[in-house]
Order: sequence, then structure tokens, then C-alpha cells
Amino acid sequence: MALSQKTKEVLFGPLNINNPVVVQVLGICSALAVTVQLKPALVMGIAVTIIVAMANVIVSLIRNTIPMRIRIIIQLVVVAALVTLVSEVLKAFAYDVAMQLSVYIGLIITNCILMGRLEAFAMTNKVWDSFLDGLGNGFGYAIILVIVAFFRELLGAGTLLGFPIIPASWYAAGYQNCGMMMMPAMALILVACIIWAHRGYNKELK
Repeated sequence: MALSQKTKEVLFGPLNINNPVVVQVLGICSALAVTVQLKPALVMGIAVTIIVAMANVIVSLIRNTIPMRIRIIIQLVVVAALVTLVSEVLKAFAYDVAMQLSVYIGLIITNCILMGRLEAFAMTNKVWDSFLDGLGNGFGYAIILVIVAFFRELLGAGTLLGFPIIPASWYAAGYQNCGMMMMPAMALILVACIIWAHRGYNKELK
């Protein structure tokens, strides 16, 4: 199925020129909280992508029947139901990761990206476009989490996905992991570096 220019912008825009984290500066809390290791960052990114895509679809389907004065409440109910479902699935099939993510899975309900896409896009667009918008913003969010977690785990623990990457010979020669990478402040610094590099590449955003 060929995608129109508008559809391509909806799907691929959030991956770069309209990224929800580095351009819209949304979802920053997650980058601080769940990026100490790559595995929980990946799971969080996938969870948010699924939830925002499905929430967009559901809200788009019922948008013409939602009374405007209670639309935010209905959007929250939809997101809360999806978050609960994802949380239970994680506990059933990836319990250790669910425990690592702890309350942050529940806090997806208040993620600015979700509420922003529901209010700004799903309430005024068709189902297919809303689904693609959810996928694009979810992937855009996940990409930033994965990049931050990659450097934090690699430089902070010498591992990726729990597997040792830094050779033992380096440690024997005096190499030490950077303990600061395990601190939340370093996640914020890494996000700032990504924003700087992104703005440098996309000069039209200045």
C-alpha cells in the first residue's frame, strides 16, 4: 500500500524533524528513570508505542461520539485500560523487567506524548492516520530511550542487555566503568547532547 506525502509525514516526522522528545520535549521523565539499562528502555519504548498507537485508534473511532466537555476523562480511561493490560502482560511474560520498570509503567497514563497525540491528532483525524501517528511518535520516543540507555549501560556497567562488552583485559589494564552514568543527571545530559546534535543537523529547527 503506497503512502501519500501527508501519511509519510505523519509516520516518519516524529522519527526526526518532529521527534516528541528532542523537538517537542515531551516524555523526558522516562529518559531519566528507565534508561540505566538497555532492556527496560527497550520494553518501555515498545510499551509506549503499542499504547499510543492503540489509544489513537480507539479515540479516533469514537471521536464523533465523545462529548467535548468530558473528552479528557474519556481519553484517560482509554489510556488507563491499555496501560493496565500492558502491565499485566509484562508481569506474566517478563516479570523481572516489569519489576525494574516498577511504577513507571503505570505512569505512562500521564505521559505527555500520549495525551498530546490523543488531543492534537486522534480527536480530529481518521483511524488509519491516527494509528500511523501513534506508531511514529512511539518509535520516535523509543529511539531516544534506546540511545540514552545504550551509552549509560555501556559506559556505566560495561554491558549491553546484561552481556559483558568491555573486555576483561581492559579492566586488568586499569579501565574503570563511569559510575556517573548510573546517575539520573547523566540521562538528562545525554538527552541534552542528543538535542544539540539534532539541532545541529536539522538547522531549520533553529
